[in-house]
Amino acid sequence: MIIGTAGHIDHGKTSLVRALTGVDTDRLKEEKARGISIDLGFAYLPAPNGSVLGFVDVPGHEKFIHNMLAGAAGIDFVILVVAADDGIKPQTLEHLAIVDLLGIEKGIVALTKVDLASPPWRAKVSADIARLLKGTGLADATIVPVSTVTGDGIAELREHLFDAARRIGSRAASGRFRLAVDRSFTLTGVGTVVTGTVLSGQISSGDRVMVSPSGITARVRSIHAQNHPCPRGVAGQRCALNLAGDSINRDAVRRGDMVVDPDLHAPTNRIDADLRLLASEPKPVGQWMPLRVFHASTDVGARVVLLDDSPPAPGRSGQVQLVLDRPIAAAAGDRFVVRDTTGQRTIGGGTFLDLRAPARKRRTPERLAQLRVHRLGDPKVALAAMLEIAPRFVELSAFARDHALSETWIKETLERLSIVTAPTADGVFAMSAPVWLELKRMLLAKLQAFHADNPDLQGLGLERLRLQLEPRLPAQALLAVLHGLVRSKHIALDGAWVRLAGHEVRLTTDDERLWTRIAPLLSGAERFRPPRVRDTATLLGLREADVRRLLKLVGRMGKVDEVAHDHFFLRATVAEMVGVIVDLSGTQPPGQFTAAQFRDRVDNGRKVAIQILEFFDRHGVTLRRGDLRRINKYRLNLFRGPSADEPHDIQASGGEASPVGRPDFKSGKGREPVLGGFDSLSLPPR
Repeated sequence: MIIGTAGHIDHGKTSLVRALTGVDTDRLKEEKARGISIDLGFAYLPAPNGSVLGFVDVPGHEKFIHNMLAGAAGIDFVILVVAADDGIKPQTLEHLAIVDLLGIEKGIVALTKVDLASPPWRAKVSADIARLLKGTGLADATIVPVSTVTGDGIAELREHLFDAARRIGSRAASGRFRLAVDRSFTLTGVGTVVTGTVLSGQISSGDRVMVSPSGITARVRSIHAQNHPCPRGVAGQRCALNLAGDSINRDAVRRGDMVVDPDLHAPTNRIDADLRLLASEPKPVGQWMPLRVFHASTDVGARVVLLDDSPPAPGRSGQVQLVLDRPIAAAAGDRFVVRDTTGQRTIGGGTFLDLRAPARKRRTPERLAQLRVHRLGDPKVALAAMLEIAPRFVELSAFARDHALSETWIKETLERLSIVTAPTADGVFAMSAPVWLELKRMLLAKLQAFHADNPDLQGLGLERLRLQLEPRLPAQALLAVLHGLVRSKHIALDGAWVRLAGHEVRLTTDDERLWTRIAPLLSGAERFRPPRVRDTATLLGLREADVRRLLKLVGRMGKVDEVAHDHFFLRATVAEMVGVIVDLSGTQPPGQFTAAQFRDRVDNGRKVAIQILEFFDRHGVTLRRGDLRRINKYRLNLFRGPSADEPHDIQASGGEASPVGRPDFKSGKGREPVLGGFDSLSLPPR
């Protein structure tokens, strides 16, 4: 159990901790000289049951409230210290408000210096404290009179703490590891050591961690938990981690950083939150009001964006968006405190709701409904509710990351809620079973209707299909869904088209006979330099118009692509050439290649090689700068079948992956519109 002190300056917090533990937590030279606590102090007390109680002694001076806040995060139990001879003072009120804002509901009141106060005065101060605690999380806290001079009440207070430790027990260590750093230093022969409170999860010697938000990776050499060498540290303990890494030194890790499981590293600078304003505030918060946000051991400047119709009034709560000056490491459900920019007063505090808050459309009905779900608190309940509201799917991996949830939690939740998942290269998307069945029925119905209206087209474009479905999944998630339906033989994927498994575009008997004569000329050893329409007609003794008409038709079917005017390549050959440029990019150090290098690989002459590369340029497969080109990984599926583990960011690449199937797509300048095909005069899809 982690115990924190709170109270006004010179009310005896440090003396009380020394009396309880025998440790003087004032370690700085200036603290010794001035007789006050300036920074955080730490002490430990072995309990009869074998556990160890950790103490965080905080400064009471108003100038050092920022240090007090760094120590208050992560404590399980608070000792509110009030001097019997002095009574309730300003920092008593502010510290109590901070404890309440942080949601700390377990604690005790130590009425110190009772040897300096008469019994009637002590009774009056105790009554004042009881009235003060009403309406706070410490409303039922016991008041224990103590004196560090005479020793009165110290043994009783110690027994209260032992009893509280037995009742509270240890925190669950099932989440992912997070430690809020409050100290960083170096030891000779040891290296860099960071200390802090483990907020969730557990860590073992040898584990890999990441310092967030900087993103520095490190390895845990050794661990001290509750002031003892241990093979592992768990949630609810104060730990010292000896870190090793190429970029690890005392200056690389500082107070305010978070040492986390590498999967949790996702800093954020825009957070939707519940904000409760203290009743002592003179007026509500205003739009874009500047303030300081204190979370865990960090503090950062921020601006407030109001999300409700009216701003939170003093003593009330409201929904706001916090736009931070710099990214921080946090988790949904974390508590925070806000103070004014001068550092003179505490304004309020609350709970982080959503770490991925949008910069636009913050107050749409759909967004406000999502925030209501985030306020439910319990991740299982919130996840189940989110699957029922727009957009009716959840990026499960991001949800688990932002809540610091473990893989075990994800597996148990999937089984309990009967969730259908769509795994992608970037994460796992989840839908409820009814939504999945509705999406599947709609998808198959859209394809069936498209085939009925366009029997001569091979299928529907991926992006065009995605925009017609509800819920409208991200491109990668839809691709994962489609691959699942391919495995179940409901649909088939042909390049950038989706079709029902039983749909097939067939040529007439005469066209099929003609195609069997033309196809061999486009394949084999000459596939990279096939004859043009006129040459094909001459070789086969056919009319040039008949050859062109048939190649246009099979182009609509996805069998050939018109790379240049009247110059058709088999789709398989185009896909093979995409593989060539990918290979060229991989073998060249800067990822760039020249037309000459491509020409040498396909051995088809400079003119044809240039035409092919310009064709790829127009459709975004390659990006040209001067004489050099590089691939665009988001467009590689344009002329070859997409796979679930390849990038498929259609929106990032500028539109539908394939223009085939779009009635507005033209085959060439000045010629008739057709329903598909590519040629040298076509513009890339927008």
